Amino acid sequence: MAGRPGKNAPGRIDPRTGRRLPEGIRWRQDRQRYQIRFVSQSVDGATERTATFETLSEAKRELARLVAGRNPNGSMTLEQWHGKYWPAIESSVRPATARCYDVGWRLRVKPSLGKRRLDEITSPMVESAMVEWPGGASAKNDALAILSRLLDAARRGRIIDYNPAREVRRPSMRESISPTSRALTVAQVKLLLELVPEGVYRRFAAALCFTGMRTGEVTALRVSDVDFSRGVIHVSRSLSPGAHGELVEQSPKSHKEREVPLTQALRPYAKDAARGKQPDDLLFAGPDGGRLTNHNLRRAVNWDKLRVTIGRPDLRIHDLRHTFATILFDAGASAPDVQATLGHSSLQVTERYSRAREGVAQRAGSVLDTAFGDAKKPGRARINGTKMAQLNRSEESNAARSRKKPDPPQL
Repeated sequence: MAGRPGKNAPGRIDPRTGRRLPEGIRWRQDRQRYQIRFVSQSVDGATERTATFETLSEAKRELARLVAGRNPNGSMTLEQWHGKYWPAIESSVRPATARCYDVGWRLRVKPSLGKRRLDEITSPMVESAMVEWPGGASAKNDALAILSRLLDAARRGRIIDYNPAREVRRPSMRESISPTSRALTVAQVKLLLELVPEGVYRRFAAALCFTGMRTGEVTALRVSDVDFSRGVIHVSRSLSPGAHGELVEQSPKSHKEREVPLTQALRPYAKDAARGKQPDDLLFAGPDGGRLTNHNLRRAVNWDKLRVTIGRPDLRIHDLRHTFATILFDAGASAPDVQATLGHSSLQVTERYSRAREGVAQRAGSVLDTAFGDAKKPGRARINGTKMAQLNRSEESNAARSRKKPDPPQL
């Protein structure tokens, strides 16, 4: 039966030296030449390449070049690689994330980089493409994320040497409009709820305003999630749109369960919503018992007209979450407490809602005016602690010098 020659087979021995040939090289007696055999792994499976040479040194050089060379799939375009690897990415992330990645690919990455070969994509090329991408920082980050995942997989498959997208600076969310500037005032929150018709939609809007929960988390709440005796709401699930628009139940965005306060402002709405229901029933269900979402809320309350009436024509439903976070900070809550309540994975994200840095220039100017103003006035009545300490040290040094014995006369 034919097969690969054994270690001591005639084809593995160099007839010119009598020595064993290196791995990957054999002697072809029928051609009187050295043959190299190189197997490369690719997304389509193993590919074998062979060639023959007159001398052993030529065969060695070519085999070394192939082994050290780039994967032949490096000439595959990014669009072709996306077609092969996208199912693996889609199955590894949440449905909502997959939808964002898909939009980022279709509207941004594919038009600008889809025809590029994998092995020719560089960091400057990605940065130049990002300048032309439409949308804000969040949309560009989604596009960069799907690009990075695709190139990371190509790197792990040894199709390319490194992932150039990892060297690209992510657009900062701080460059976008500050969440605190999108927050409503307490008066605007009250007016908004008055404009929403009484019933299921007002209760749903009140839950968004008074808990800071994401829309999908409020939609997924069950009656048993509300602990009226302890005054807390247990958040353990969320409903997000799937690939085809269907609602998929899953864990919250941070993959962590948490508790949010059942405030006195929300308590009557929650009681009305739970009245006559079983523990496993949806707490905030629609008029026909179905699930409420931000889409049917907007339709039911004429959202465009409502936000113009309260003086915020740019208001988004997600801004109600920004409002809750900002009011929490304004009320004196600590950053870790706000983080835990909102379910943020990072304290850095939470601190974007704080107004602690607002007015810092005025406060610093006031302190400096006081300090420099005291320098022009006699006495120490208004000298601050730091300046007082400096003056005390200066006076003690002068006193010590005055008490120092005079040097003996020179002889």
